[in-house]
Amino acid sequence: MSRDLPPLNALRAFEATARLNSVSHAAEQLHVTHGAVSRQLKVLEEHLGLSLFVKEGRGLKLTDAGIRLRDASSEAFERLRDVCAELTQGSADAPFVLGCSGSLLARWLIPRLGRLNADLPDLRLHLSAGEGDLDPRRPGLDALLVFAEPPWPADMQVYELASERIGPVLSPRYAGYPRLRQAPAGVLASEALLHTTSRPQAWPSWARRNDLNPETLKYGQGFEHLYYLLEAAVAGLGVAIAPQPLVAEDLLAGRLVAPWGFSDTPGQLALWLPKRAADGRARQLAQWLENELRQQL
Repeated sequence: MSRDLPPLNALRAFEATARLNSVSHAAEQLHVTHGAVSRQLKVLEEHLGLSLFVKEGRGLKLTDAGIRLRDASSEAFERLRDVCAELTQGSADAPFVLGCSGSLLARWLIPRLGRLNADLPDLRLHLSAGEGDLDPRRPGLDALLVFAEPPWPADMQVYELASERIGPVLSPRYAGYPRLRQAPAGVLASEALLHTTSRPQAWPSWARRNDLNPETLKYGQGFEHLYYLLEAAVAGLGVAIAPQPLVAEDLLAGRLVAPWGFSDTPGQLALWLPKRAADGRARQLAQWLENELRQQL
């Protein structure tokens, strides 16, 4: 029997998918595409010669083998995180490392960094949004700012900052704007909608909350990441679906409009950190983020 370990990226993708029970949420947390996570899961199953998931409705269910591997991989990654945390203890001047998606970083957090630094001058904040695992349990990462849905992992301290509200947005430069700006939401069933593979349920979720049949929606140009999707909307390429915070500046500046408003979803913009790593700086940051969102929304 071979004792070679599967590729680490495949194990990371599996651990995140099993923990979050969602390939899409795992992709957002790992800051990769939905397809990249799916490919890593396939690599892992082929390496082991076993099925780790079965489809159940619209979701996934772990097989018995998947449950065993989930428990083992979670324990192994947690042990690595603990050891790395022990090795870095005692560094009082260490920065507070905050992970988030590149879209959230570029479109919401960076424009507010000046105010954050002025309001919390003692918080040495380092932002991490590169390729790789953005799990808050990852060594070197103190907390994660993320759009996600409850229930929350039992080992996480979670600060719920604001409900995730989503809605269609478009540029006044879009060729269809004069026709769409005062039309009812149902008119979008005839549009080729811009979409992103990192949030495949965004349009169907919005449609159901606005009494539209998701099956009637038509999709046009697709993008791997939310940031690119929103840049395409600003460029006048079509109608996109967006979380309200990420387009707030564009709405104020008139680069985008939201003729149909925004709808609540079960999701939250939340700050996650491991309970074992409770940090007063996280509480300060959560309060600042919540106040900023309250003023904006």
